[in-house]
Formats: sequence, C-alpha cells, structure tokens
Amino acid sequence: MKLNLIKHRKIYLWIPVALMAVSLAAILFKGLNYGIDFSGGNLFQVVYEKPVTLADVNAALDKVSPDISQMNATSRKVQLSDDRIVILRSQEITEDEKDKVLETLKSVGDYKVEKIEKVGASVGEDLKFAAIYSLVIGSILIVIYITIRFEFIFAVGSIAALAHDVLLALGLVVILGYEVNTPFIAAILTIVGYSINDTIVIFDRMRENLKAKRRLRLTTEQIFENSVNQCLRRSVNTSVTTFFAVLALLIFGGESLRTFIVALLVGVTAGAYSSIFMAPLIVYLLSRGGKKLEEFAEKDKDEQEEKILV
Repeated sequence: MKLNLIKHRKIYLWIPVALMAVSLAAILFKGLNYGIDFSGGNLFQVVYEKPVTLADVNAALDKVSPDISQMNATSRKVQLSDDRIVILRSQEITEDEKDKVLETLKSVGDYKVEKIEKVGASVGEDLKFAAIYSLVIGSILIVIYITIRFEFIFAVGSIAALAHDVLLALGLVVILGYEVNTPFIAAILTIVGYSINDTIVIFDRMRENLKAKRRLRLTTEQIFENSVNQCLRRSVNTSVTTFFAVLALLIFGGESLRTFIVALLVGVTAGAYSSIFMAPLIVYLLSRGGKKLEEFAEKDKDEQEEKILV
C-alpha cells in the first residue's frame, strides 16, 4: 500500500476538518457534562443482590425529592450497569440527606455499598483549572521541544494534529453524554503522548531522507511521500495493536472506566490518522511546497558536518 499524500491532500485534510467541526458544534450546543470531579457533588455506587430497573430506582428516589431538592428528576443522574450496579450522582448534599438516600435505595432491594464520594465545588474548580493548566503547559513544552529538534513549522503541524485528536475524543464523549472527569483528562494526556511520539517518528524519517536527497536523487515531493510511506506499516501496526488492547478494556472493563476507554479508542484512531496524514501535510504546505524543507535539510547537514570536524 502506497499513499499519494500530496496528490490527494485536499481530501486527507478536509476529512479531519469536517470531523472537528462536528465535534466543536456538539461541544458548543450540547455542552460538557462535568463529573463530580469538576462540578462538585456526591456519588453513590451500590451493587444490588438481584437485578433492578432504572424505573424502580427513579421511582424510589422521587419519594425523597420533596425533602432533598438535589435528588429531583432534573438534578440527579442515575446509571444502571449489568442490571445490578446503580451509580447515582447529585449536587452536594448533607450527611443526613445522604442517609435518607441510602435508606431509599434499600427500598428497591438489598444492596452492598461499593463507593461513596463527595467533592466540594471549590475542589472541583481547582481540579478543572489544574486539568486545563496541564494541557496548556504540555502543549507549550511540545512546541518548544519540536522547534528545537526540527523547525517551528514542524511544531505547528504537531500541535494541529494534537488539537484534532483531543477535539475528536472530546466531541464523541459529549455526543455520547459521558462525563468529563479526571480519568478523561488522563486519557487526553495519554493520547497527546501517544500521538506526538508517532508524529516525531515520521518527522525523523523525513529529516534523514532530506539529508540524503542528493544521494537518493529524488525530488523533495518524492522524499516527502517516501518518508511517510516508509513509516506507514509501523504506525498502522502500532495503532491497531493498541486499539485492540483498549477495546478489550472496553468489553471487560467496568463502568467507571468507560469514559477513559472510549476517549482512548477515539484518540488512538485519530492519532494514527493525524500522524500519517495531517501533521506531514501541514508541514509540507507551510514549507511552501517543500522549499523550506530543503533549507532545513541543508542547515541540519551543515551543523552535523561542523560537529564532526570539531
């Protein structure tokens, strides 16, 4: 399989642009569904001895709604997993109200408490700021590193590719109605590291081939195409292997990891695409059809020769 990136560059670039537009529209119009990690509140996770239904759980909770406003139909969120695991999220409530909720859930059937968590609103805001801060700082460090190792246009291509990966993962999580929580941020940071590694491998091959341009007797466009195609099998094999490993987690993992796993699945797929198609093409376009790439190769070659002489 050989890709003709330059010939079909409009198709390869417009596909991710369209998907990013859909993701951005979903985020703007539907909004982010923050988990209690960021919004603050209470979480109850119980395991019933016998299968229950969402209707039974909601009917029981409706009885305490007049006494606990945070448990009305619009403010609470109830999830059912495997017919027996109930996950209830609400705004912050008092200890007395928490006891009432647990007693009400017992009216549905006997259960075992698996997890009870409480996060204050101020703590949630701090976590939200820390998450944004870590992503911004990470992106800045990536730009600095790639600019030093390659050129600034390579950093622009990398960041554009990473923005594509993160936006697609976030968009799908919003469309599916999953919560944006700390495991999701962990997934995003994992995607960033995974994708940038794949992109740098392709950039390295491009640089090595450009330095050997005279010996290879190829045009800059041919060097560009060959560099991506030489890394294609490695990138695809790595992504497919990771995809199936994460897919196994989705099938056999628990409900609490659902957002993390789905974000990783999208990120791995999007990261493979952006590393192979987006980042190299953006570098090619910013380099005025490869002219700046030639200058970069000559500059890098001269620096290497100077080091050898010294």
